[in-house]
Amino acid sequence: MTELLFIPGSLRAASSSRATVRALAKRLEPGVTCRVADPGLLPHYNADISGDPAVESFLAEVASADGIVFVTPEYNYSIPGVLKNAIDWASRPAYNSVFKDKPCFVVSVSGGALGGVRAQAHLKYVLNGMLAKPFACQEIVIPQANNKIADGHLADQAILDFTELNLQGFVSSL
Repeated sequence: MTELLFIPGSLRAASSSRATVRALAKRLEPGVTCRVADPGLLPHYNADISGDPAVESFLAEVASADGIVFVTPEYNYSIPGVLKNAIDWASRPAYNSVFKDKPCFVVSVSGGALGGVRAQAHLKYVLNGMLAKPFACQEIVIPQANNKIADGHLADQAILDFTELNLQGFVSSL
């Protein structure tokens, strides 16, 4: 059984990031399970804090997953602070964290025409810096994502089909 951990970059329950996570989770092939992390449960990163239950739980989720699927919106040309905060917690100790050699799959969403491509580039840069393993495929960007949500799920079949094909490749590589 392959286990994926989805990490949405938005806190809003009705966000296009979470709608995309829900749609992708429904399309997982047999033998693949998923959990969804909630980065909003984590305190602000502070190296003076140790033993926080939310942090320990998040670290355990990342460590136990076979692969991580990020679905992030673009905020001000980059990744949201809540996502960066979660990554900062999980990136310690430097170069030997739970993200070291962890396979990662990145999807970005945006209300604009570029689909979060700048956030995706920033996220991959951060992942590389932590020695994670971003999956190499064509960028999966979802432009004007807010207009593509129906019943709490991303409903753009062309994008979902393309993403599913690449996600299957990701899972096969694990």
